[in-house]
Amino acid sequence: MSVNSYIDHTLLKADANEEQIHALIDEAKEYQFASVCVNPTWVKTAANFLKDSSVKVCTVIGFPLGASTSTVKAFEAKDAIANGADEIDMVINIGALKSRNFKLVEDDIKAVVESSGTKLVKVIIETCLLTDDEKVKACQLSKSAGADFVKTSTGFSTGGATIEDIALMRKTVGPDMGVKASGGARTLEAAQAFIKAGATRIGTSSGVAIMKGQESHECY
Repeated sequence: MSVNSYIDHTLLKADANEEQIHALIDEAKEYQFASVCVNPTWVKTAANFLKDSSVKVCTVIGFPLGASTSTVKAFEAKDAIANGADEIDMVINIGALKSRNFKLVEDDIKAVVESSGTKLVKVIIETCLLTDDEKVKACQLSKSAGADFVKTSTGFSTGGATIEDIALMRKTVGPDMGVKASGGARTLEAAQAFIKAGATRIGTSSGVAIMKGQESHECY
C-alpha cells in the first residue's frame, strides 16, 4: 500500500508563516503526496510552486465553523480556484444539520459544488459534533448535492477521525464516493488502518513522520 498517494499534507494553523508553507510544499513534492492543504491566503503561493508537480493544491472553505452563508462559501470557492486551487474542502452548516434543516445543508453544499465546476469538492461534516444518525444524514446530503468526497473533521473542533466513523461513512456513501479521514493519523499504522476501513484520502500534518515510520505529536 503506497500511503503517500493518500495524504493531503496539511498546514491550516492561523500563525503559519511563509517559510512553513514553503517547507510544506517542498515536503509534498519530495514524498509525492496527493496534495497540500492550506488556507485560501496561501493558495496562490502553493499553486506557483507546484505548477510543474503532480501535487495538487487543496484549500478550505467556510473554515472551520461552516457558519458562513452559502453565497460567501460559493464566492470563496470560486476565488480559491481562480488563485489556483485544485480541490475544495468545505465545512457544512453544522447548526442547520442539527436543526434538521436539511434543505439548507444540501443547498449550501450544492452552491459550492456548482461554483467549483470540475474541481474536486470534499465536504467536512465534523463528525465529533454529530450523532451517528446525523453523520449518516450529512453523508447522504453530500452525495445528493454532487460532492466528490465526505471528510470527517476540520481538526479545530473537539476530535478527529475514528475508524468507526470512516467505516460508517464508507457504508453510507457506497464504493464510488471518496472518504477522507482527517485528524488522527499520526503513524503509518494509523493511516493504513483508516485506509483499510474505507478512507481514500488522509488529511494530516504528520505526513513526513508517517512516511518515515515515526510517531508524530502534532494535534492534526
